[in-house]
Amino acid sequence: MTMKVPTGCMFTHIIRGGGKKITYQNAGVDCAFVAALGTGFCNWRIDFTYANTNNKTYRTSRGRTHPECKIDPMRNNSPQTLPRYGKACAHLHVNGVRRVSQCHHITK
Repeated sequence: MTMKVPTGCMFTHIIRGGGKKITYQNAGVDCAFVAALGTGFCNWRIDFTYANTNNKTYRTSRGRTHPECKIDPMRNNSPQTLPRYGKACAHLHVNGVRRVSQCHHITK
């Protein structure tokens, strides 16, 4: 049986906790097979943003810009308790341009 193995990269955003309390948060890129052989992402940063239920951003945790090229950029964020329900997002920027985002809705 012949089977195609997927190649490429995916952006992951992991949140652990309960209610408005975030105990762990991480975002990064996972690349598979041929995609992992490239030069990677250069001048990258990962930001975390938090918005209320009306989609109004009230907090941004801007990551530092990394001048090197990396195939697996990753960033952790500190545990925290959010002041309100809404959503938490992670954004990957490459050369100052937002390339991808992933969000989690934080609800009761």
